[in-house]
Parts: sequence; structure tokens; C-alpha cells
Amino acid sequence: MDFALLEKQILSYSPSADIDLIRKAYEFAKEAHSGQHRVSGEPFIFHPLGVAKILADLELDLATIAAGLLHDVAEDTDYTIEDIEKNFGSEIALLVDGVTKLGKLEFKTKEEQQAENLRKMFFAMAKDIRIILIKLADRLHNMRTLKSMPKEKQREKAIETIDIFAPLAHRLGISKVKWELEDLAFRYLESDHYYELVEKVAKKRQERENHINKMIEILKERLTASGLTAEIHGRPKHFYSIYKKMKDQNISFEQIYDLTAVRVIVSTVKDCYGALGVVHTLWKPIPGRFKDYVAMPKPNMYQSLHTTVIDTSGDPLEIQIRTYEMHKTAEYGIAAHWRYKEGDKNNSEFERKLSWLREILDWQRELCDAKEFMETLRIDLFTDEVYVFTPKGDVIDLPMGSCPID
Repeated sequence: MDFALLEKQILSYSPSADIDLIRKAYEFAKEAHSGQHRVSGEPFIFHPLGVAKILADLELDLATIAAGLLHDVAEDTDYTIEDIEKNFGSEIALLVDGVTKLGKLEFKTKEEQQAENLRKMFFAMAKDIRIILIKLADRLHNMRTLKSMPKEKQREKAIETIDIFAPLAHRLGISKVKWELEDLAFRYLESDHYYELVEKVAKKRQERENHINKMIEILKERLTASGLTAEIHGRPKHFYSIYKKMKDQNISFEQIYDLTAVRVIVSTVKDCYGALGVVHTLWKPIPGRFKDYVAMPKPNMYQSLHTTVIDTSGDPLEIQIRTYEMHKTAEYGIAAHWRYKEGDKNNSEFERKLSWLREILDWQRELCDAKEFMETLRIDLFTDEVYVFTPKGDVIDLPMGSCPID
């Protein structure tokens, strides 16, 4: 990977970007890390460059990408946060300082260390959400390059990733990061199961893709005839989610029918429901398999219509319908909504979407014990929600297992 690739990536979504700032940050980091190497033997600069590329993939602002390039400078070189502020200003220095401080505390036991670092992570998030986005990008790049680490370290990082970072990415709505973190951690934690699954999925890939393409063709033709313009494509299920489904439901690989779903992307909310009508006219819906996350978004901002139908071949077919804006939010989560805070002084919508973070910060104040905080957080990261309509039409999300009296 070289700087030219990063530059190209940034200009693809921000043509008027000040690339000089990013180049300056890259040169500064390259000089600061000069002579340093990763465990793999690669020059150290490959890591911050990789982190910056992930942040650019999330289409983040220049300050965040510059901070991604500089995120290890204060921790691993002779340069200080003051040096960064002097060269790049207070905003970038604040981000680098936030990321640096996340790894500073040391405690007697690993459990205490992990719990306290979590508290620190959420404190950093309260300062600026971009600190956590950089930390997630840092973790993702480290997971991508984990093969050079000793086995024990691989396992430790993989457990931490499955326990903390993937659920955090999920809660922030960044599904593209969540899926990759889960699959990478799965590969190191359960390598036999992982490669067995990869082989099984690969065996029938062509047959499955041909079938899905045929269904897409039929659906596209019917949508066009109904006056609806849509982008339709297949979405393969990720390895960890297949494995988890097999484990949770105690079923075999052959019993999983939704290895590939069909995703329909349209322009408006009205078109979402129009497309749903077309789907249900074309194929018979399976009772109990329809979910309306458009009218009732998930707490992590996710919106889509989900339905499962019996397709032309008599097989169950999962279909997701969403707008382009919903798709961006589903893929990028809080990163997609950073622009609300950046460009709108009255950012009540952005704040509403961050209400979960405020709850976390309340817990930090209430819970003195680090382990107690971690347990509370772990419950919140993993708990599924039950949605309830009140007589007034309000939607309340309750923990899984709640009963009517709640």
C-alpha cells in the first residue's frame, strides 16, 4: 500500500479535499516511525497508512484521516502531542491524544485492565466520537495483519475483538467493519470450523449465484413494469454469522437457506413499500418473517424492510429493501452521520442517534467498580431488543425476555 492509493480513495468522495494536509501527516508519521518495523518485518508506516485507508473507506473527514496517520506517533516515537498540535492544530492533536490515552492504563489483572480500558474508551467517545472510529480502524488493520503475531497473542486479540470491538461496531451501526472483525476473529479462534465453512460455502457458490441472479432478473423486470427503479444485488452471508446461526439454532450447514439474500435499493421510503408490494405479489411471503425496520429503526440507526418469500424454484429467499440513504447508514453507521455534527450547528438529530452513548456515560458516573461497568456494558452490547407499541403509538425497546407487564 502506498500514499497514492490513499489519496485516490479520499478524492473519490471528496474531490476538493486538501490532500496537502494528508500528505504532510503521512510524511510526518513516516519520518517519526523511521527505522521502526512491525513483527512481520514490514516498515511500521504500513500500519498507520492502513488505518488511514480504512478511515477513508468510511469516507471520514480529513482531520480524522490525518489523526489516523499520526495515531501511534506520540505513543511509539520521541514526538509529543504538543509537537502534533504545533504542526497540525488542536483538533488533530485532540484526536491523537484521545487514541493514545486509550492504551495508557495498566492494572493488576487482565480483567481489570480490559474493564478500565473500556471505561476510558467510552470517556474518549464522549469527547469526540472520531476517537473511537480511529480505534476501530486501528483494531481492524491489526486483525488483518494478525498472522505475524505469536499464537497466544492472536487468540487474545481475537477474543477481545469478538467480545468488545465487533459489538461496539455493531452498536455504532458500522456493519462493514463489524462483519470483517467477526470473520477475522472467527478465523483465529475456531480455525478448523472457519476453513471447513469456507470450503462448504465455496462448493456451491456458482450454483447459488446463478440461482440468485435468475431471481434478481425476474424481480428487476417486475419492478420496472411497476414503474420502480431499483439497484438489486445478492448479499452473501458472512462466515461468522453462518457459524453462529448453526450453533445457536443447533442446525447443520445444509439447513441454512439464507446463505445469500437479495438486497433492493430504491430512492424513497414510498418506493420501499412499493417494492415490497411487488415482491409479495411475485412470490408468497413466509408468515412471521416480515420485519419493518423502516418505520421502527434499530437502536443503531439501521433501517430496512426484511421479508422472506418462497421463490420461483420453491426455495426460501430473504429480501431486504432500503433507500440509498438507509444503505449508507447500514454500512457506515455513525460514520455516515458525522456530517450532521460537522455541518449543522443545530445537530439534534445527531445527538438523538447518540443517546446510547449518553447512557454509557451515566453508567460510568454511577458504577465505581470497573468489573461491574464491564458486565453492564457487555450485557448492553449483546442484548437483543424487544419492541413494544404503547397505546399512543410510541415505540419502546425492552430487553429480550421482557413480558407484557414490563
